[in-house]
Amino acid sequence: MTEFDWHAERGDLEDLALLDREPTDEGIDLVAVRGHRLNRVRSQMAELGVDALILSDPVNIRYATGARNMQVFSMRNAPSRYLLLTQSNSILYEFTGCLHLADGLETIDEVRPAKTASFVAAGPHIAAFERAWAQEMAEEITRLVGDRPTVGLERLNAGAAIELNAKGIRVVDAQYAVEMARAIKSAEELECIKASLRATERGVGALRAAIKPGLTEAELWSVLHQSIIAQNGDYVETRLLNAGGRTNPWFQETSENIIGPNELIALDTDVVGCHGYYSDFSRTFHAGPDKPTEQQRTLYKVAYEQLHHNLSILRPHMGFRDYAREAWDIPEEYYANRYYLSAHGCGMTGEYPYLYHEGDFPAAGYDGEILPGMTICVESYIGLDGGDEGVKLEQQVLITDTGTELLSQFPFEEDLLK
Repeated sequence: MTEFDWHAERGDLEDLALLDREPTDEGIDLVAVRGHRLNRVRSQMAELGVDALILSDPVNIRYATGARNMQVFSMRNAPSRYLLLTQSNSILYEFTGCLHLADGLETIDEVRPAKTASFVAAGPHIAAFERAWAQEMAEEITRLVGDRPTVGLERLNAGAAIELNAKGIRVVDAQYAVEMARAIKSAEELECIKASLRATERGVGALRAAIKPGLTEAELWSVLHQSIIAQNGDYVETRLLNAGGRTNPWFQETSENIIGPNELIALDTDVVGCHGYYSDFSRTFHAGPDKPTEQQRTLYKVAYEQLHHNLSILRPHMGFRDYAREAWDIPEEYYANRYYLSAHGCGMTGEYPYLYHEGDFPAAGYDGEILPGMTICVESYIGLDGGDEGVKLEQQVLITDTGTELLSQFPFEEDLLK
């Protein structure tokens, strides 16, 4: 055995084999998943008095209909595909040459070619494209729901929104209706979430087993990507794998930095996995070949304490202010480098609600209620201000009628908890 093979003999890696026998996507009723989500959006529209939505965020299009196409491309080229949704109609305006991709989706009544009103498509004629786009949409919305409708918009260039408003459309933000809809998951949605988590855990297991000093951060991180894509996941939303001194402070993007002996390696998965569901947990590993230092263990144990305290206080119908007040009190020496959130909602991406630390609540927090059916990610980052390394841990849970159910099952590091 070489000094770089030490992970292969770790007994706790055997636990990962159990993850392969967890529920997969087989037997998931995707028609029921799509129906629940579409009904959630329409219910929120009715509650908020919104006659129609024009959704251009590809994640929200997928949430409402199940239609997936070039999600990352669409995020930066809006509106290149968009969904017009009313209480009775669902019309997908799809990207050129892609109209066939929505075949068979019972959530979509009609597919039409999109009119791409963006500068890259229209160049100096952008204003004319925006007017034509707004005219077409205003006429269709008025035909479907009547005069002076209230329409929710998202992620459109300003000119298109201004032109639509000038056509007699009352424009409001679509985020409220969509985020509140997405916050509550159905039983079938939870099967999709679990399938995404199990696939991501297998990928993290492969990454963990591949750790050895001398790899770059990017080379190690690519192991997760390979596994996720091979299991029909979509993409990783952030670049958050760092080693050694680049673990402190947090939010240093994965680079060509070479992993050194005995360094900590911190990972936040942020995986948009199978069925488009977010698998979001964080772990910190040790590169070996020697045992972790006392300082590394201290950082890890403090993060573990914060994480598990905050998991223990989560309960259904808890107010956001109450959560902030009862959450773990971050010691002064770690406060400056705290994670910007204590917890957040999770579904197809990170979503409503954001749960803030008590010290940040006056400036950033808002009140609300933690409800059964929400999936919540509880966060911890512990690193001394100016310290050598830091530890990132995170778990994903379901809020039930009586408490919580742990969804993420990847093991913690026994050597760092000693």
